[in-house]
Amino acid sequence: MDGMERGAYGAGRAGGSFEPLTFIQQPHTGLRIVSWFFSLVIFGCVVNEGYINRPDEVEQFCIFNRNQNACNYAVSMGSLAFLCCMAFLALDAYFPQISSVKDRKKAVLADVGTSAFWSFVWFVGFCFLANQWQVSKAEDNPLQSGGDAARAAITFSFFSIFTWAAQAFLAFQRYKLGADSALFSQDYTDPSQDAGSVPYSSYSAGDALESPGGTGSYQQSGDGVFDGSVGYQRQEY
Repeated sequence: MDGMERGAYGAGRAGGSFEPLTFIQQPHTGLRIVSWFFSLVIFGCVVNEGYINRPDEVEQFCIFNRNQNACNYAVSMGSLAFLCCMAFLALDAYFPQISSVKDRKKAVLADVGTSAFWSFVWFVGFCFLANQWQVSKAEDNPLQSGGDAARAAITFSFFSIFTWAAQAFLAFQRYKLGADSALFSQDYTDPSQDAGSVPYSSYSAGDALESPGGTGSYQQSGDGVFDGSVGYQRQEY
C-alpha cells in the first residue's frame, strides 16, 4: 500500500532525486511551458503596441476599437496566466516529493479545474479581441501601427484555448490513473494472507473412526459405551 501511495497519480516514489530531463519530457510540463510562452507574447504585444493615438491626439487609446476593456483584459489575463504557469511548473517539480495520496489528489484536481478555467478564459478573450479588432475603424489608426501585434495577440489567445484544454485533459487522465490505483490497493488481498486466515476445522467426538482395514468402524452407543463388536468379522482358521 505504501509503495502504491508513493507512486500514485502519475508520479514516482517520494523522496527521489529531481531529474530535469524526466521533468522536461513530461507532456503536461511541455504544455505548461508553451502556455507560459503564449501568455508572455499576448502580454507583451498589448503592452508594447496595443495603445495608439491619432496624429492630432495626445491621449492613447486601445488598438482594439478604442475599447480600454479589451486591452485591460488581455494584459490582466496574460500576466495572471504567466504567473499561474510558473506556479504549476513549480508544483510539477515538487509533485514527486509529495508522499500523501490525499495531497496528490488535491493537486491533480486543482490542475484539472485551473486548466479548464483558463481554457474558458482564453476562449472568451479570443472572441472579445477578435470582435473588437473586426469593428475597429481605419480612421482611428491611419498609420496602421500595431496591427501585427494585435493580430498576434488574437492568434495566441486562440492557441491558448487548446494548450490549456490539453492540460486539463492530461490532468484528468492522471486523476483517473490515481483513482484506479487507490481502488486497487483497497480491494486487493494477498492470497497468502487470505489462505492463512482460514481456521482449521476442529475434531468432532461424534465422528466415526474407521478401522485400518477399512471394513468396519467403531461406533459410540447411546449410553456412552463404545460397541466394539460392530463391524467385527470373526476369522476362521
